[in-house]
Amino acid sequence: MSGNAALEQIRRQVMWNRLISVVEEQAQTMIRTAFSTTVREAGDLSAGIFDLQGRMMAQAVTGTPGHVNSMSESVGHFLKKFPAEKMRPGDHYITNDPWLGTGHLHDLTVVTPAFRKEEIVGLFANTAHVIDVGGLGMGPEGRSVFEEGIYVPIIKCFDQGRANDTFFDFIRAGSRLPVELEGDVYSLCACNDAGAKRLVEMMDEFAMESLDALASFIFENSRRATLEEIAKLPKGTFSADISSDGYEEPVTLKAAMTIGDDAIDVDFSGTSGLSSRGINVPPAYCRAYSCFGIKVVVAPEVPNNHASLAPFRMKIPEGCILNAPRPYPVSVRHVIGQLLPDLMMGCLYQAVPDRVAAEGSSCLWNPPLRGGSSVSGQARGNRPVLPDFEIITFNSGGTGARPTADGLDGTAFPSGVRTMPVEATENVAPVVFWRKELRPDSGGAGHTRGGFGQIMEIGGKDDLEFACNAVFDRVGHPPRGRAGGQAGAGGRVELKSGKTLRTKGFQIIPDGDRLLLSLPGGGGMGDPTTRDPALVARDVRDGLVSEEQARQRYKVAAPHGNLDAAATAELRRNA
Repeated sequence: MSGNAALEQIRRQVMWNRLISVVEEQAQTMIRTAFSTTVREAGDLSAGIFDLQGRMMAQAVTGTPGHVNSMSESVGHFLKKFPAEKMRPGDHYITNDPWLGTGHLHDLTVVTPAFRKEEIVGLFANTAHVIDVGGLGMGPEGRSVFEEGIYVPIIKCFDQGRANDTFFDFIRAGSRLPVELEGDVYSLCACNDAGAKRLVEMMDEFAMESLDALASFIFENSRRATLEEIAKLPKGTFSADISSDGYEEPVTLKAAMTIGDDAIDVDFSGTSGLSSRGINVPPAYCRAYSCFGIKVVVAPEVPNNHASLAPFRMKIPEGCILNAPRPYPVSVRHVIGQLLPDLMMGCLYQAVPDRVAAEGSSCLWNPPLRGGSSVSGQARGNRPVLPDFEIITFNSGGTGARPTADGLDGTAFPSGVRTMPVEATENVAPVVFWRKELRPDSGGAGHTRGGFGQIMEIGGKDDLEFACNAVFDRVGHPPRGRAGGQAGAGGRVELKSGKTLRTKGFQIIPDGDRLLLSLPGGGGMGDPTTRDPALVARDVRDGLVSEEQARQRYKVAAPHGNLDAAATAELRRNA
């Protein structure tokens, strides 16, 4: 390579890195201006830049794989309805169509053109999870998407800088939280505007007339790097399955992964059929989390964009729960969809076992909480009721153990969202979190153990009744261990008074009672009796593993957290 060619390579790499900083500022603008706690506290969003063909060039580090990788398909749908040559400065386009966006009505996707010298040069897109879009609210109870909330086709929400008043009238009238919903739309548009402004500054600095050359550089290098990583893998077909609690009945997801020379193909034949309730998964969301599950194992260092995702190909049979057709209910598609990375790792474990974690809690435990007239009715005599509210709080169980490290406690994988501080939720809704602590003995035993789940106790203000639209999983089907590691603890959903609640669906927490959630722990990795006894004693000392479980699972004697080496040696000899 000549000196000039090498210098140009370096220059383009600098521009690529700069582009990533542009989209990260785009995402941070949304976080700073969002009304929904799901965005500003949990980071449940995505942001990215696209070329004029609708191909994702770069994504913000902040965001979730379900949003990012679904959004990578979305911009093409926008361009089919509104071609780039017809877009004008100040235009903003929006949809929450689950089949054109990120899988359910609670996600708004906004696409905005960027102009330089009166010429369109690129597109910015983002997605954010909003708390309420009307209908039955976020939960599995709907029997069609039409029951799940306001359905917004791809339309302009701003036309050359002027708000579409009819659009805003409709969304305000259809939501329990009209101010928050309208504010979030403005936030999404401001986020894209911030990205467009920084892009123009970058193009001026580097004297770029278009993004075409940079896009080609990004795509060529990303595709080549991904194919080089695929080439290192053992070739063949590897199958796995994973089970969910489902709604009407348990759900089984099956995959056969074929690793070839230049692609990884996944066939989901044998997966359970569609549900009558809102746990169905639109195909774009299935592809999003499946690609993520493969990529974090196969090519984690390659930046995420159109080209690095292209070698991962999915065959999703019609009629299965991962390929829901319109208008099937899909409101809580994440309950099934977030199991897909563990399913992909189940296949890859057979090819590269040293790079794969055990199963984790996977699905977010994000209880939608509601109070006021929508729970108690408009009139209940002289009985006090909570004011009307609608809130979602994001929480996670433990992740699976890794080959050389324990799983993470109370950490969201694969979604990557942040756990919401209880103070942030209590500040905007009349609920009280009486407990939020790690759940002892929930991590699956192993040479490396699974991460611990959490215990949460939630009550209404003054212990008045409220409702929970349960969207929980991994209760009847806890995360499995690998290589002899034990399963993590399954979750539990109950009242503090002792009554067991359903894992899914709208339920009342009555006056004087509280919602008690026990989140799942991650599965373990390897034989528990080979774990360093000092690490087991540490966990006993920290109150995370009981003395009984230390003896039963790990064959370690650690009274009061103090290791008894002689008794441990005897236990392990007799194991």
